[in-house]
Amino acid sequence: MADALETNERRLRRLRQMQKTGSITNACEALDGIWKAGKQPGSMVLRSTLLRADGERSRLTKLVLSRGIALRFYLLAAFEAQCRLDTGDPWQNVLPLKGSGSWSALVAIDGGYDTASGTYDTALDNMPPELRSSARVEELWRKRKLEALRLQQVKGALRTLEELGQEDALVTMPRGARGQRLYENFSLMEESGRGDKQTPDFYTVPALHWAAHKTITLPKDFFLKGWIQVLNPSEVATWLILRMMSQWAPKKHHTSGVFLTTRPRMQLFGLRDEAWEDGCQRLLEFGLIRHAEPPETEDAAEGADSDPVMRALFSQPTRVRQRYEPHFWQMTDGGLAQDAAQKFDRELTLRQQALDTAAMKRAQQDPGRPAGGRPADE
Repeated sequence: MADALETNERRLRRLRQMQKTGSITNACEALDGIWKAGKQPGSMVLRSTLLRADGERSRLTKLVLSRGIALRFYLLAAFEAQCRLDTGDPWQNVLPLKGSGSWSALVAIDGGYDTASGTYDTALDNMPPELRSSARVEELWRKRKLEALRLQQVKGALRTLEELGQEDALVTMPRGARGQRLYENFSLMEESGRGDKQTPDFYTVPALHWAAHKTITLPKDFFLKGWIQVLNPSEVATWLILRMMSQWAPKKHHTSGVFLTTRPRMQLFGLRDEAWEDGCQRLLEFGLIRHAEPPETEDAAEGADSDPVMRALFSQPTRVRQRYEPHFWQMTDGGLAQDAAQKFDRELTLRQQALDTAAMKRAQQDPGRPAGGRPADE
């Protein structure tokens, strides 16, 4: 419970800071400008190879476990490409890393937080008093520092995407004369990674393949309403997997919902129980999925006869062998139309109140135990 309290407090604090600085609003406006100036796609097409596990761990779960914004950045890059290019067109970078109209401008972050003082941008305290007293100077300082931190995050994302492995790398970067990465000249790879051939699998805009289960679609509101900025990587991963399942088996999704038990989830996606279960719970609270009624009788999975992956995913679990009944889920894309920051603020605040109340009740039952923690004499 203490971890839940701390995690929720941290998320709420970071969200409030991003709202205060306009970080989410600015990033959404930048993305909206790209969308309006381009082809204005109603949804983005994503190759499902990003989600599928190859060996012990999928590219998706490697990105979930990594710190930073790597998964977010890759999806943003694919969105930018599909606003600008036609199906089959190869990707070439047209944006700078920093400044107006840059990759950094597409990313919302909260900035530097000092745990000891419990404040942001403590470096401002080291400025001379005559400069610190100027509100304009203070505003410019904070803005410049936030821009520098966004650039750091973008470079960190590019390093993570390149370091996924020789064949799994989702970006490549040339090196300078001294071996340093030339970040500005990065190349985007397809969702399956760089590949094992001498010529990398450079990103091209995918065509929609419904029947072959090769692609899924992500509504534009996922990007334009700020969801990509506020969901954490495990929540994004959970949402992507549920979305893939709902589109691969639309009839089952519509009538009874889709489910995913531990073994096929680990084998096909590499996503562990804790990340999945917590991701589903948060997505439920945020209004992006809902509980569905499980079927009374087992239905044949759509396409299961011809696709072993479909059979593994959608065959009804055997009740005797299952320790618990899995939840059945349905996507609620209407929830994406909400302002993500406002929805997050409301739900995180409600959750914080519930966690605080639970901690106070435990403290009253055990006076030696601090709220949310272990007994004081431990």
